[in-house]
This record gives sequence, C-alpha cells and structure tokens, in this order.
Amino acid sequence: MDILHRPLYAPDLLVNALNQDPARPLLNILGGASLTVGDVRDATSQFCQALQSLGLAKGSRIGLLSSNRPEVLLVANAIQILAAIYVPMHPLGGFNDHLHVVTDAKVDVLIFDAERYSERAAALAEQALGLRLLAFGASPLATDLVQLAQNFAPALLIAPNVEGDDVLRLGYSGGTTGKPKALASVQRTGMATISIMMAEWEWPSPLRFLSCTPLSHAGAAIFLPTLLKGGTMLVLPAFDPVQVLQTIQDYRINCVMLVPTMIYALLDHPRFDEFDLSSLETVFYGASAISPARLKEAVERIGPVFMQFYGQAEAPMAVTVLRKHEHDLNNPQRLASCGRPVPWLHVALLDANNQPVADGEPGEICVRGPLVMNGYRDNPQLTAEAFAGGWLHSGDVAIRDPDGFLRIIDRTKDMIVTGGFNVYPRELEDILAEHPAVSQVAVIGVPHEKWGEAITALVVLRNGHTVDARELIDRIAARKGSYQAPKTVEFIDSIPQTPVGKPDKKVLRERYRVRATEST
Repeated sequence: MDILHRPLYAPDLLVNALNQDPARPLLNILGGASLTVGDVRDATSQFCQALQSLGLAKGSRIGLLSSNRPEVLLVANAIQILAAIYVPMHPLGGFNDHLHVVTDAKVDVLIFDAERYSERAAALAEQALGLRLLAFGASPLATDLVQLAQNFAPALLIAPNVEGDDVLRLGYSGGTTGKPKALASVQRTGMATISIMMAEWEWPSPLRFLSCTPLSHAGAAIFLPTLLKGGTMLVLPAFDPVQVLQTIQDYRINCVMLVPTMIYALLDHPRFDEFDLSSLETVFYGASAISPARLKEAVERIGPVFMQFYGQAEAPMAVTVLRKHEHDLNNPQRLASCGRPVPWLHVALLDANNQPVADGEPGEICVRGPLVMNGYRDNPQLTAEAFAGGWLHSGDVAIRDPDGFLRIIDRTKDMIVTGGFNVYPRELEDILAEHPAVSQVAVIGVPHEKWGEAITALVVLRNGHTVDARELIDRIAARKGSYQAPKTVEFIDSIPQTPVGKPDKKVLRERYRVRATEST
C-alpha cells in the first residue's frame, strides 16, 4: 500500500480531532455527565484498552444495545480505533429483530446497558450460543465494562491502519418489506458519508446540536461532524416533545435532527406555543417522506430552518438535499421534493430497462459513487438485483422537474394495483394530510376479490378535530379521480412505526390482510 498517498478515513479524522483542543466542551448528557474533548479522548483510550484486554481486535464483531448514555459514544469511538466491526442494535427493536441481528451478524460480544437491557441480553445469550456479554454497569450476567475501563490509564490515541474496503459497520436495512437485510459499510463509504455531510449539510456556527434519537443507532452519526465543526452535542435520554421543546429553549439549541413523525408530534403538542424556539437555525429532517402540508405548517410556525436529506442504508445520509432556502411555501410540489442530487454522486431516474426517463416521467432513483454499499452480506442474488445495470436501485420512484428537483411519489413495493390501475399511496397521503383535521395518514392496499387491492386510508386525527370519511374520499376523487379514491377510510389512534421512525406499512398491510381474510 502507498503509505505516502493513502487517503484518510473516518477513524483518522476521529483521532486527529480528539487529539486537539482538549478543554473545549463537547458532550453533555442532560441530567448526567458533561465531557470535554480531552475527557472523551481519554475515556475512548480507556475503553480501547479494556476491549483489547478481553481479546477484541480488528475484525471483532461488537453489538451495542443501550439507552442514551455517554459510554455509547465512547465505545463506538473505541470500536472504530480498534478497527473492529460495529453492529448497532436499535433500543426499541423487538426480541426477534435483535436475535436476528446477533445471529445473522455472528456477533462476538454484545455490550448492553445493565439497568435497561439485562433481561433482553440474557434472553439473547440463551438463544445465541457462544455470545459473550459485557455490561455498562454492574450485572450478574457480565463484566462491568465501565469499571474495567477505569483500571487503565489514558494513552495516546493512534488511528488504525485500514483500507477502503475494510468493514467498519454491519448494519441492517429497515426491514419494511421482510427480514432486515445485512449490509456492510466499509471505510470508503464511511468517509464518503462524513465528507458529504460536512460539505453539503447546513451547519450553524458555533454548533449546539440536540440529539434525541438513539445513540446506539442513528444518533451517533452526528457525533463526528459535531467534533469536526467545533460544536457541542447535547443528548436527551429519548424523544419527548415537551422535553425537546424545553431543552431547545433553555440551552439555546441551534440545530436538531428529527424524523417527520417527531415534527408532527411537536406541532401537535398542546404546549407547543409556550416555548421560545428562536435559537433554532437548522432542523435536519429525513428517514421517511414528510407531508408537504405539515412541512409548510412547520416552516410557518418555527421558521425557514428546515433542511431535508435523502438517502438509505445502502447509500446513507445524503444522496439528495433540499436546502433551507429551497423550501418554497407557495409551491406544494417543491415541498414534496427530496431536493437535488449532491455533486459527489451520479444520480439518475431509470425505467424498468435501466434507461433514463424524461423530466416529468416517473423513474427509479438509482445511484453510483463512493457512498454506495459493497453489497448485501452473503446474498449475491439480492446484491445482483440491487446493482442491476451497474447502478444501486433505491426502490424509490421519483419525478424530476425542469430545475432538477426530485419528487418521490412512492416506494416501488408500496405501489397499489387496483382494478388494473397503478396507484402511488404517497400522492394520496399528501392530499389527505392537507385537511386541517388530519395529523398523520397511511394509505395501503388491502386484498380484494374484485379490485385486486382495495385502497384503504388509515388516518390519525389531530386532537379535538373530526372529519367525515366521505369528505376525505371525495377530496381524493376530486383531485386524482374516482379510481384512486379510498374504498375505506378508518380512523386510528396511531400509525405503527419501525424502530427508525418510518411508518411501518408492513405491519399495517398484514393487519388488514388478516382482517380481510377473516371477513370472507
């Protein structure tokens, strides 16, 4: 390997940044520890040594299941510096999902929060034979990793000698259409992700970032940008609307990352108007589609601070961006857009024959470039399908306008075929969400002997509001034609979500498929 011209990777950036400016405040777990850059550097070194003393090294697969606490980030740092493989586990995931990850990824060691996840860890160890356990805190099941780390004196951090195709993270797709699929993030994709985030995301300065998502999952993605930007990261234990609003006000937070369901929860909370959110300069949002009507409401009530990122586990964080100034409140089509491709990638809309489509015509978003995964682990057939024609096929169908903005009209797998017509639920959801009584909506196809699939709209109402189902059906019929009007509108208390905050249509389709079967 050419040492002289070897590119830097994320662990190099991490070590270089942690070895500078030790007195600067970096991490604040609200209600708990406050750490400087030097504190994080030293504790990262101690956890590195503790893991090494247990025989963990380059290539070891280390799972992490924890509530939000500083040790999550410190151990994630240590895993990077050891060049081990990080296997994140969402704290809201179910037992079967966790067991699938542990067994499928062949996790060597599971580190768990002793206070919150001892029962889950014990159950996983019982099913996954040979799984070693380490704990954050005292536990009869495992060595206390926090106590063990304190036995070591901090040492100089040295970045590992890694190459672009070395695996750094073994993640799993959201699993909205089946079992979560294993995909390996390599050093090349990790560096592309951080480079695009640093260059294309609109970061305030000085950065005061509030994290209210799980650190053992997506929440940790903001740590390195915060460190590199010279910012401070404040962490909440979990997402709670009032606590988020109060923290923004009290700590003059100027940056936060939210999924659309979190934005809805803030807007719909009866105490929303009690809080001063004027310090906010940027709200990053993504992970799932947002209702244009609700996005317009958010901009009007909070300010022109919203920036959207679009990507997926197979090409993470930023394939396209919709910048703050591009949110045109007088243009619903623009608010329905996921933005324009970042210049670091090749992005195209392709038809079923992998040919480009014209502006205004639907095509699948396809991607090439250093951000794209190497493939699905141990699944060559699925990898070949995803990479057909030399592109990563996202599964998202979009339309490009003459200015280059992409508007996702739906997932290919969510499309409904009713009476021989193709119907894209996203378009119907956006229309229904414009009604002032509607908080959230999901549209699915339910098996039907006459129509093939019957369009069914599942609606969550805003507090204190009502609307007649016929009014919503007629709204769709007037805008999209009677063949796209829902056959049924049901009012429900909440829409189930995946652990990463996406509407879980897989659960909804199964629920209503069973109901339809039982009624025949």
